[in-house]
Amino acid sequence: SHIHKIRELMREAGETAEANASQPNTSSSPSPFTHLTPQGNGVSMVDVGDKTSSRRVAVARSVVIFPPEVLSAFQVSGQNEMIGPKGPIFETAKIAGIMGAKKTSDLIPLCHPLPLDRVNINIQLINNQAIIECECRVTHTTGVEMEALTGATIAALTIYDMVKAVSHRVEIGRTVLVSKSGGKSDFVEN
Repeated sequence: SHIHKIRELMREAGETAEANASQPNTSSSPSPFTHLTPQGNGVSMVDVGDKTSSRRVAVARSVVIFPPEVLSAFQVSGQNEMIGPKGPIFETAKIAGIMGAKKTSDLIPLCHPLPLDRVNINIQLINNQAIIECECRVTHTTGVEMEALTGATIAALTIYDMVKAVSHRVEIGRTVLVSKSGGKSDFVEN
């Protein structure tokens, strides 16, 4: 079963870490993993104290795919909004996504808490898909990719929650980082 395989891999990883910890560290090179010691046995947040503060922006996208029964069960307004018994679905998802972006460091253990300058979520209904884009901005020493990804994901989960009474065949599709700017390097999805 999958549980047994996971337990086996965890046991093997523990044995490897114990063996490595008993060996003296002769390497002066830092760990290739920014959150681990070179021996792999210590976890910490990255020290961003010496980095230069700059304007950082990240955009993430998530997609929710609706089966036909969902689209026929909910009213779709001309304002690109789905209305259901629980209220306006996309507007509720936007609020949830903003809240999720603000709580990212509470959900992902090694993320720095950030004083976000802006979180904007846009949701477009195109055919049978809700396309969610979350943009986060901050002026800080670390990026906002995780906040944008969290905001888009939480918005998608909220949409699922608000339509699941009609169908559990709703699918949360691909969630990706679309772009990031500021900091050490920029990125734009191909």
